[in-house]
Amino acid sequence: MSNDPLLQPFKLKHLTLRNRLMTSSHEPAYPEDGMPKGRYRAYHVERAKGGLALTMTAGSAAVSKDSPPVFNNILAYKDEVVRWMRELTDECHEHGAAVMIQLTHLGRRTRWDKGEWLPAVAPTLEREPAHRAFPKLVETWDIERIKKDFADAAERMKASGVDGVEFESFGHLLSQFWSPMSNELRNEYGGSLENRMRFSLEVLKAVRQRVGPEFILGVRYVADEDTPDGYGKKEGLEISRRLKDSGLIDFLNVTRGHIETDAGLTDQIPIMGMASAPHLELAGEVRATTKFPVFHATRIQDVATARFAIAEGKVDMIGMTRAHMADPHIMRKILEGREHDIRPCVGANYCLDRIYQGAMALCIHNPSTGREETMPHIITKAPTKKKVVVVGAGPGGLEAARVAAARGHEVVVFEAGSKVGGQILLTAQSPRRREMLGITDWRLAQCEAQGVTFHYNTWAEADTVTAEKPDVVIIATGGLPHTEVLKTGNDLVISGWDIISGDVKPGTDVLIYDDAGDHVALQAAEIIAETGAKVEIMTRDRSFSPEVMAMNLVPYMRTLQKRDVKFTVTYLLESVHREGNQLVATIASDYGGISKEQTHDQIIVNHGTRPNDDLYYALKPLSNNLGMVNYDELIDSRPQTPLENSDGQFRLFRIGDAVAARNTHAAIYDALRIMKDV
Repeated sequence: MSNDPLLQPFKLKHLTLRNRLMTSSHEPAYPEDGMPKGRYRAYHVERAKGGLALTMTAGSAAVSKDSPPVFNNILAYKDEVVRWMRELTDECHEHGAAVMIQLTHLGRRTRWDKGEWLPAVAPTLEREPAHRAFPKLVETWDIERIKKDFADAAERMKASGVDGVEFESFGHLLSQFWSPMSNELRNEYGGSLENRMRFSLEVLKAVRQRVGPEFILGVRYVADEDTPDGYGKKEGLEISRRLKDSGLIDFLNVTRGHIETDAGLTDQIPIMGMASAPHLELAGEVRATTKFPVFHATRIQDVATARFAIAEGKVDMIGMTRAHMADPHIMRKILEGREHDIRPCVGANYCLDRIYQGAMALCIHNPSTGREETMPHIITKAPTKKKVVVVGAGPGGLEAARVAAARGHEVVVFEAGSKVGGQILLTAQSPRRREMLGITDWRLAQCEAQGVTFHYNTWAEADTVTAEKPDVVIIATGGLPHTEVLKTGNDLVISGWDIISGDVKPGTDVLIYDDAGDHVALQAAEIIAETGAKVEIMTRDRSFSPEVMAMNLVPYMRTLQKRDVKFTVTYLLESVHREGNQLVATIASDYGGISKEQTHDQIIVNHGTRPNDDLYYALKPLSNNLGMVNYDELIDSRPQTPLENSDGQFRLFRIGDAVAARNTHAAIYDALRIMKDV
């Protein structure tokens, strides 16, 4: 057997886990009608196929009707969940992976206007800022009812064949009792630590009585809330000891932090530019203190860190959850000696930010994640070798080249710049977002390993492309900033790209008019504000930066608020004119009745991009499909069949921002869904 610490089996009670890698419980928001049906099952089965030892489902499954999911979670209070969880569990078992599920009552971390419109319940009357529901103060009959709901849900899970159940106790109802910042009870459930833990231990006792002594149970919790208002490490270690000494559970799943605000959540689950494995040492301290099985997962995004965690005895099982969204076959690649082929998690947090906006989790650069039923993680060879020309080496173009090469085709890429990257190169100008380069670096390495030919510093014209005698042409030329949105004065403004690239120096009194709501405006604002300049970000929207989303917004806000950047919503930049060496902005509003002026020395317009599509239109009449995409075939994951021009020389497709301003994931998804069948 290999000496690799990650490859060593781990025995938990009667269950032998085949290695030390797991995914912690997380909710990708894939359920249908509250049930883990096809999409959900395929997602977890793919990770089982990839060699994972333990896949934890549901983050978290709701045990009670007054714990309605605020995004799409499993409803463990319904009997029909047994059938669907059994199908998922059986298929994962067939591929050698164990399955557990996380159960919870959300307490105040939900809303009253979801589900059955029941009031949220908590040991406090204070709302949770993130979800904004003012809860009712928990009563004795609520406690008895919820204990039974936990036991009922655990019994359903045992009946489904899962290998164990984990209870969520950070930010949710169980830990709302533990935490001084959310427990204001003046009875046997409030005050001392013994009282604050009483409800959780009663829940665990009720569950254990229902499922029996052999069924595996654990708790995921924070051993330090990392806030003056909560409990600290000393009390967290005592909680750990008491959980172990209760004799009711079989493992601890340890992390740190608090999640009642976007900022707290982001510190608890860090994104790019933040520390890797920030809570691993605490997990190790809990293991050393309790001498009890400890699981852990928080930004363990690479194999080296996971291996260290096991080798140094910090934990018994290590979770690489977001990393497995980027690449579900991590363990398989370790076993095959191909760690260099692992698609990296870059910490973009597109996955989590989407679910907190009510959408399903997607990886920013693995479009097959969550789409396992239609999109392959492993590319198969094509029956016939073709010549594929790709123009543009941003993330979409590189994905097209990678997939085409994996299909066995001859691939040539033309890139106008001196290196690959496209808009990722602009993004990476901000040190905090430099990990985004992993998206294009990985694809470049995959392309080079498969013999793709790159021509840099080449502005491809129609003749350049046709000289290659291609069978398929992919236009991935991206877009260019569009700033001409004003009634007058368009020649007086610049784009956010101008600042980020360094082509234009920041002014001293700057207005950024953000009509796109993406990262560009905030990146430019950071660069400008760091010079000491006065900065105002204005948008006509009701809120600013909607495309950036909650957790990605946190580091920007921490920087920009310290620099006293002003944020103005619901106002519209109408026109700009010059007076001397100053620019005068005329400000209006979609709501009417407003016209005012303000003076700046630099005005930036962020209004997305317009397609850089001249080459596409030049090649279109030469193609046999005239650039047409059959949307029904695209959606149904079938090969493209349009043949509109019998005299055409090649098939022509454009992807990403060369079609319309979207984002990195869209460009990569465009490339995969077209090229997987070419």
